[in-house]
Amino acid sequence: MSIVFSALVAVFVGFAASVAVILQAAQALGATPGQTISWIAALCLATGASSLFLSWRYRMPMICAWSTPGAALIAAVTGFDMASAVGAFLIAAVLMMLTAAFRPLGRLIERIPMPVAAAMLAGVIFRFVVAVFDEMRLSPGLVLPLLAVFLMARLLNPFLGVIAALVAGIAISFVGGLAHWPAGAMTLSGLEFVTPRFDIAAMLGIGIPLYLVTMAAQNLPGFAVLRAAGYNPPTAPSLFVTGLTSLLTAPFGAHMTNMAAISASICTGGDTHPDPAQRWKAGVLYGFAYFVVAACTGLLIALLLALPKALIVAVAGLGLIGSLTGALGQAMASDKERFAAVVTFAVAASSLSLFGIGSAFWSLVAGLAVLTLDFAAGRLRSRS
Repeated sequence: MSIVFSALVAVFVGFAASVAVILQAAQALGATPGQTISWIAALCLATGASSLFLSWRYRMPMICAWSTPGAALIAAVTGFDMASAVGAFLIAAVLMMLTAAFRPLGRLIERIPMPVAAAMLAGVIFRFVVAVFDEMRLSPGLVLPLLAVFLMARLLNPFLGVIAALVAGIAISFVGGLAHWPAGAMTLSGLEFVTPRFDIAAMLGIGIPLYLVTMAAQNLPGFAVLRAAGYNPPTAPSLFVTGLTSLLTAPFGAHMTNMAAISASICTGGDTHPDPAQRWKAGVLYGFAYFVVAACTGLLIALLLALPKALIVAVAGLGLIGSLTGALGQAMASDKERFAAVVTFAVAASSLSLFGIGSAFWSLVAGLAVLTLDFAAGRLRSRS
């Protein structure tokens, strides 16, 4: 029974703690309600299929998820529509598959210093965390109780903080008359095809940063969780499968599927099953559970859209505090690269846009440029 419970808890934590970020990303791209439902349903299908296949094939709890930091990155961009974003999603998926197929590409990506990659992620996420307190000024009666519930619940269990805040927010919204059901008939679920448009600015501003963020902030920690639990995950096949499911679901709006870290930690411990060789069954059940969620996406989104904007913004920001903490820790860990990381963070956190390309890409350029200058200056000093 613990296998079933762990799988269901992992699904609930993964979905409830991050779906608000997807809604903000969809809003930033001007997605229609049908496209928003399709986006989340396609993500659930990709997550479920990847987890089910990998867990069954390799007999270990290979838990997958969608890229929440990647969704935050998308929500932070301006000037793009769904068609150009889908084109960028396809590029990111192909890059993930190429990383699995060609080891030299993986080594090239690994050469990007972790402090710079982490600082880019931290800068993107920072805006969402700050938005919690901006909304507190506008809606203190709603956001202050959410913050209090979040802080108290996370003392019991870090996984419960965002979920408790979301449940409390839903209760406050309906009891206080702040929730309003969307007009028109509700759709149970559905997929809507979006014809991709391959735009250079979107590829550089969304596609490449999405790929890098997913690799650095999602896949690497996901593999680390599995190794810490005593498993030896097949890296290349996992990247290829998640890249392939991302490629197949991108035309329906899904941005990126990857190895999970938080959800995986729920299914890889002794509470799931005392025998590590049996825990792979949790991954299979987790995959099937996400198929059920995909079938009910329309109803779940209708509930979330009925809630006030302040609640969605607050839950999204609170859900990203953990990611921001980890990214800042990695960004500031190295004395030699700390200045470059700060520059990267500042550019990523800004609203900079040059030639139609957003700040995430330019933050990488700025950080790598500072590192190059520091390296050149060090070489000159050593010669003199």
